[in-house]
Amino acid sequence: MHEGQDRASWLSVGLVGNAADLFPKLLAMGFPADIVTDQTSAHDPLSYMPNDVSEDAAKELLQRNPQEFIRRSREAMAAHCRAMVGYMDQGAEVFDYGNSLRREAQLGGYDRAFDYPGFLPAYIRPQFCEGRGPFRWVALSGDPADIAATDRAVLEEFPGDESLARWIRLAGERVAFQGLPSRICWLGYGERHRLGLRFNEMVKRGEVKAPIVIGRDHLDSGSVASPYRETEAMIDGSDAIADWPLLNALVNTASGATWVSIHHGGGVGIGRSIHAGMVCLADGTDLAAEKLSRVLLTDPGMGVIRHADAGYDHAIATAAERGVRLPMREG
Repeated sequence: MHEGQDRASWLSVGLVGNAADLFPKLLAMGFPADIVTDQTSAHDPLSYMPNDVSEDAAKELLQRNPQEFIRRSREAMAAHCRAMVGYMDQGAEVFDYGNSLRREAQLGGYDRAFDYPGFLPAYIRPQFCEGRGPFRWVALSGDPADIAATDRAVLEEFPGDESLARWIRLAGERVAFQGLPSRICWLGYGERHRLGLRFNEMVKRGEVKAPIVIGRDHLDSGSVASPYRETEAMIDGSDAIADWPLLNALVNTASGATWVSIHHGGGVGIGRSIHAGMVCLADGTDLAAEKLSRVLLTDPGMGVIRHADAGYDHAIATAAERGVRLPMREG
């Protein structure tokens, strides 16, 4: 988009092909790019298509010789990654989504694979230091009108947050529901429990037709150990320490979460991450209000504590400002 153009002239182009071929070709053609990233299924080399065989031949190779398939996949990922670094060398903003492309490219023989960062240490970590992350909710009634009611509640509860309001308005206008109607936004420590309690009151007063269930993504501030994404490049070297998601699960269980889970993978592959999941039910009862007030404080609070423990000044300041106790810093 150029200065002076209106929205009617914006254009999005999808190109079908193998990234291991297309990225290098675009780079060689001199195709300009300000921002470069990828979201391929790279965490499992058996699901990444080699670029030197046809689709039918690849399927046959996968069955006949999976190790050779993996070798060719990693070579393809190396070519893909090499082109991304080429764009970075030309001045583009390049970042990794966290799907293990860089690691697989490294295994494929490319030694500059980690020259560009993952998106989380590059852009998101300051939000994690505030306990800010994905907050999801689902209308168990199945009625989209209930989500519309909760959207209005979000705008009323946080009237000064224009970026949040912009997202809620856009989501209401443009995001289609799949399955039960649901919504997601990002909220921080001290905000999630407020909205959870607001939803519980809406259920109690009959402002929505049925209970609302509240959860989040596995990509959150204090519930994950994932050295290729959420905890990549921690300043104290604690990238792979798995204690934090386990502690998060225990704290959420003790606080009264409806559903707590511990799982591996999370987009970067089995053995490369561990996450703790959480769901809380807002059913309009006083007991639900007690549980929501605890879980939706302690869950993001673990993110503040985790990053303060790692030595992030932003997290330490957030804890002091919002009253999060840091036992490891007492004494």
